[in-house]
Amino acid sequence: MAAVLAAVALGLAGCSAGGDASQAQTSQTLTLGTLQAPKTFAANQSEFANLSPYYQAVYDTLIRMKPDGSLVPMLATEWTYNSDKTVLTLKLRSDVKFTDGTAFDAAAAAANLERFKAGTSPDAQFMAALASAKAVDAATLELTLSAPDPAFLNYLSKDASFMQSPASFTAADIATKPVGSGPYLLDTAATVTGTSYVYKRNPDYWDKDLVHYDNLVLNVYSDQTSLLNAIKSGTLNGANTADNNTLTEIEAAGYKVNPLQLNYAGLLLFDRAGTTNPALKDVRVRQAINYAFDTKSLLQSLGQGYGELTAQVFPPSSDAFDKSLDSRYAYDPAKAKSLLAEAGYASGLTLKLPSSTLFGTSLPALITQQLKDVGITVEFTDTGNNFIADLLAPKYGVTYMILEQQSDWQLINMMLAPTAPWNPYKYEDPKVDELINTVHLGSADEQKSAAKELNKYIVEQAWFAPWYRPQSSYVTDAKTNVEVQTGNAYPFIWSFSPAS
Repeated sequence: MAAVLAAVALGLAGCSAGGDASQAQTSQTLTLGTLQAPKTFAANQSEFANLSPYYQAVYDTLIRMKPDGSLVPMLATEWTYNSDKTVLTLKLRSDVKFTDGTAFDAAAAAANLERFKAGTSPDAQFMAALASAKAVDAATLELTLSAPDPAFLNYLSKDASFMQSPASFTAADIATKPVGSGPYLLDTAATVTGTSYVYKRNPDYWDKDLVHYDNLVLNVYSDQTSLLNAIKSGTLNGANTADNNTLTEIEAAGYKVNPLQLNYAGLLLFDRAGTTNPALKDVRVRQAINYAFDTKSLLQSLGQGYGELTAQVFPPSSDAFDKSLDSRYAYDPAKAKSLLAEAGYASGLTLKLPSSTLFGTSLPALITQQLKDVGITVEFTDTGNNFIADLLAPKYGVTYMILEQQSDWQLINMMLAPTAPWNPYKYEDPKVDELINTVHLGSADEQKSAAKELNKYIVEQAWFAPWYRPQSSYVTDAKTNVEVQTGNAYPFIWSFSPAS
């Protein structure tokens, strides 16, 4: 939830304090700007998304995700599931040591996974299905799941499988002195916590091909002005931007914009059973809300034109994605009025939405006006600091939100399943339940087919009213190449390389 709120804050309001770099730019040093600093380097408390480079520099994962989202070996060289996908067996490398000299083996891997599950990371739920982790022998790891989890391999490429030396689990200084087997070593003497993090190449790293620089510097910029000034001065090789308001200035400074899409923006129509507002139970009302918005104008006015229109919550990288659905609800206020009349609301209806200072004033005004144009009155309530808590309580049947477009199984468990946190009214639909079950337990082909059918069904049933997928932007200077990462705000650390 904190990650979601942080995404909203970054997308709508920017940030607030800053850091700068003094290290000279060379082809051997990669200096990057970041928007947040890690709270700790303990692997079982780690985070991902914008914080991923801090940890990937020092910790390896069992599986590596390529920029296109495909999974390839890392510390695990191969893996297989049993027939019902409840036992995952991984073969591990036998030539890897942690930087304290401790050997990496199956016992170390098992200890890290179980420790992450029991830890305080906001992503600890990634290991929710892990029932036990067993070292069959030094190079064989057996993971038993309480139930199949289609996203489990994906989780093993993220913070859930950051491998820390077991000898350092109880170290008093692990929060500031990480002990992993990764491509870099944190230079604690040169690092200023919260401001600048300096890394040096690990001379004993087992995969030389993944290390493209001798030194890595991660500088924290918590406000847009200091970040923009660092870019303009040529201090940084790359940075992720808080929003797209400064892209013109950044390009003028000679930087390349590398676009990616991570989220969707629009309305969540939570109360599909009509518990607090009977009108929302009628699919025609929910469809009318979709038709009411001039999403092209909204993208221009709110997103500066950077992004793509959509009517679906599943991302283009998903098996569920169907490009034709993006135009399912083309702006049509006359159609919206007609549907409202068919549903018995020709004289109008009222929707209550929560508001937050993060939204500013333009967003609520645009929502109010566009829905008013089709006969829907909007009443906004300022939730103060309780915006997320009030949504999930639940206190509101409809809300504006920016949410991450995750992989199929993650998105299902975040937004669609009866127990999903972003399905706060616990709405159920027998057809949706059936399709979710197939995505969960079916063969690979059955999973893909069911995911696509599920997506189409919830679009037709208007569970949501998405407007667009806003563009996120990672910028690089002329000296630096990067491949942006499917499903992550920050490119993975090995995806950077010198341009020449």
